[in-house]
Amino acid sequence: MMDHFVVEGGEPLSGTITCSGAKNAALPLMAAALLTDGVTVLRNIPDLQDIRTMAMVLRVIGADVQFEDHVLTIDASHCNFQEAPYELVRKMRASFYVLGPLLARFGHARVSLPGGCALGPRPVDLHLKGMTKLGCDISIENGYAVAETSGMKGNKIRLDISSVGATGNIMMAACGAEGTTTIFNAACEPDIVDLADMLNAMGAEISGIGTNQIKIIGPRKLKPVEWTVIPDRIEAGTFMIAAAATGGRVTLEGCRPDHLQTVIDKLIEAGADVNIGKDRKSVTVNATNRRLHSVDLTTEAYPGFPTDLQAPWTVLMSIAKGDAIIIETIYPERFTHIPELIRLGAQISKTLNNIYIEGVDQLTAASVMCSDIRAGAGLVLAALAAKGSSKVLRIYHLDRGYDRMEDKLTALGADIRRVRE
Repeated sequence: MMDHFVVEGGEPLSGTITCSGAKNAALPLMAAALLTDGVTVLRNIPDLQDIRTMAMVLRVIGADVQFEDHVLTIDASHCNFQEAPYELVRKMRASFYVLGPLLARFGHARVSLPGGCALGPRPVDLHLKGMTKLGCDISIENGYAVAETSGMKGNKIRLDISSVGATGNIMMAACGAEGTTTIFNAACEPDIVDLADMLNAMGAEISGIGTNQIKIIGPRKLKPVEWTVIPDRIEAGTFMIAAAATGGRVTLEGCRPDHLQTVIDKLIEAGADVNIGKDRKSVTVNATNRRLHSVDLTTEAYPGFPTDLQAPWTVLMSIAKGDAIIIETIYPERFTHIPELIRLGAQISKTLNNIYIEGVDQLTAASVMCSDIRAGAGLVLAALAAKGSSKVLRIYHLDRGYDRMEDKLTALGADIRRVRE
């Protein structure tokens, strides 16, 4: 049996909460700890199932990992097993991040081909092609990527598509390669910037950080560091949209508004008031006593509108005044929340990677089911906006990506409770 949420909707959210650390930054930072012979300390780590899964992967490899009070301590001094098993990697594709560090440090890795969310094809070909360009021999054996190198050499690597995972993995591997590696069409996401900044603090030589052309000069002997993970822009964006969807007023502290500019722009365009704190570390969304109007949207790589916030935005548009079109360019199949939203009364039709939304006055309660982390977040927002009592099932997906979501919503006045089964 699985836990579910019971949500009594129809009330505006109001109050102040603090953002958690970014899951999508923390996971590659954890893998980067394998590059050093020593103790790495990571702070502001969200307490999520994905973090615990990655910790288990590192323990299998031989690291001593302690996690307490949002602080991870990783001692990679005694790593002696360069393998990430299927039983763990299938739960979370970010486990594949260990490939680059293992090759850089040991010259050998055996990593299961990953699983993760059901978002359609998300191949690791870009990762493997990058390692091959660095001089690794790659083979696929019984569902595992087996990589060997007698010494990696820097190279020019052009990614066919901008991939956060491939950029991070190649960047970590290149820290152990002789000479200069240049990654073209590199990802610019804040998670990659955080990883590059930490690698430089460890002794790497990386330039072009935050641009689509990153240069790594190696090899470098890296040392362990203490590092504080950036705030989670996707969590922050989810709660910002939640404020708008419920007609509420919410302040998010400890966030990075500069990582959320496209989301802020869209909320303002839809009619919400958005104010950034003087310290540039907080943001307030106010949509009280108003119904927002429809705004078209196309998801794009950073700094465009994040695909991870497409489902919450779809919810907001389903109750906005007017009609909206959303185009999903990152994961064309990322629409599993649509049939569930229709159960709540949304008027949505889909063609290929486009959806057309006719805004309705009110959603009505129903039982709905999460299919992945971000679709689940959208369904929770829909339940909060809907009239009546809804059940949100399979919330283990949410536990992978949102730290104590129900507690934060309760602090904002939501009537939401977890039913443990």
